[in-house]
Amino acid sequence: MPTLFMMDRNRIRREVRQRRQQMDEVERRHRSLALCAHLAESDLFRHARRIAFYLPNDGEPDLRPLIELAWSQDKHCYLPVVGARHSRRLWFLPYTPGTLLIPNRFGIPEPRHHRGERRFKPHGLDLVLMPLVAFDAAGHRLGMGGGYYDTTLAFLAHRRHWLRPRRVGTAFACQEVPALPSQPWDVPLDAVATEDGVRTFRP
Repeated sequence: MPTLFMMDRNRIRREVRQRRQQMDEVERRHRSLALCAHLAESDLFRHARRIAFYLPNDGEPDLRPLIELAWSQDKHCYLPVVGARHSRRLWFLPYTPGTLLIPNRFGIPEPRHHRGERRFKPHGLDLVLMPLVAFDAAGHRLGMGGGYYDTTLAFLAHRRHWLRPRRVGTAFACQEVPALPSQPWDVPLDAVATEDGVRTFRP
């Protein structure tokens, strides 16, 4: 039987996803461009050389204008790659204008890769731009429920000094909620970027 905790998270996830999906394409594009502009001006982006992006799915903000800016500035861009079926770990592969993309098992495009191919670990990234379903003013993030980013970035809980990569959630302002139930393994955000600006959180 699901716990009250899980029911709360599932209810929030359902309601906020519906709120996001009701946005029309013109408005979503306009807000995505504003979000990208705010991130482009932030120190988090300007000082990063190796950045993990994502491609939009389920009505998420579209970061492709920011990716193109990063390419023009000779930054190294990466996209997440879902691991084996029973794994909850993400790997990252380089993303360039010529990268061939194929849908993963969730239908999300990711760089084509081959068994045994070297994959980039998150330890070497400067910045990870993370999709999310909901966030709150304390920097808590609610994702789609798979726990992929939390599992992949769990090593940060054991670091005290070299806190890379920085974690920035990207969302529309309508995805903020008053408070999110959290668990010890949830990876907190360093900042969140919306069409209203970039908000940083205290550790």
